[in-house]
Amino acid sequence: MKIPLYQIDAFTNRIFSGNPAAVCPLEHWPDDMTLQNIAAENNLAETAFFIRTNEGFHIRWFTPKAEVDLCGHATLATAFVIFTFTNYQRDSISFQSRSGILTVTRDGEWLVLNFPADTIERIEVTEEISALVDRVPLEAFKGREDFMLVFPDQQHVGALTPDLSRMAKLGSRGVIVTAKGQDCDFVSRFFAPGVGINEDPVTGSAHTTLAPYWSARLGKTELTARQISERGGYLRCNVLGDRVEISGQAAFYLAGEISI
Repeated sequence: MKIPLYQIDAFTNRIFSGNPAAVCPLEHWPDDMTLQNIAAENNLAETAFFIRTNEGFHIRWFTPKAEVDLCGHATLATAFVIFTFTNYQRDSISFQSRSGILTVTRDGEWLVLNFPADTIERIEVTEEISALVDRVPLEAFKGREDFMLVFPDQQHVGALTPDLSRMAKLGSRGVIVTAKGQDCDFVSRFFAPGVGINEDPVTGSAHTTLAPYWSARLGKTELTARQISERGGYLRCNVLGDRVEISGQAAFYLAGEISI
C-alpha cells in the first residue's frame, strides 16, 4: 500500500520553525494499529490522516503513542495540504472529527481554525501541582484535557523546568504554562509526556483553553499569542463565545510516499 506523506511546519511562515506535522491523505481507513504505527514511525508530535467524505473531510490525529481528540497544528497543516496540493476550489474546509465539526477558512496567507472553546475550573495550587514545574504558579486550572498553570511574567514561563515524569502520571493529556506576553497578549509552553510529547513546539488546541482565559483577564476578544518553545510559533486568537478562532500560517517542507 502506498500512502502520500506531506510534512508541514505549522504556525509559522518559514521552515525549521513552528510545529512540524505529518499529513497523510487516505482513500479509506486502514486499521487503527497501522495508523498508530505510521505515527510512531514519523515520530513527530502529530500525524494527521484524512479522507474525503460527502460532507467534506474526516480527520484523525495520532501522536507517536496515542490517538487524540483534538489537534490544532496538524489540522492547520492538513488544511494547507488540501488547499495547496489538491484540486480544492473553496475557501473553507469542514472536518468531521472526534471533537465535532471543525472548520478552516483561508484568509490570504493565514488559515483560520474554528474550534470549540475549552471549559476550565480553578483548582487549588497544591504541592503536587507546584511540583510539576520548579516554580509555584499564581493560579491553576483544569480543562477538559489539560492542566493550565499561570505565572507572573514571560520570564518565569521561559525559564521553568518541567518534571516530565510527574506530568506523565497525571492522567491528563498535558500541562499548559502561561503568562502575559512582552510583545503579544500572552505566551505559553505545553508539555504532554503522557502521550509521547515532552514539549510541543506550538499547540493550537491549547489555545482553546488559553484564549478564553486571557480574553476574560485582559477584557478583549482578539488576542495575539506566542508559544515560546525552542522552535517558537505565532498565533492570532478570536474568542467567539463557545468557539475560538485560531489563526496561523504554514510552510511546506517535504512531500513523499509511505510504502507498507
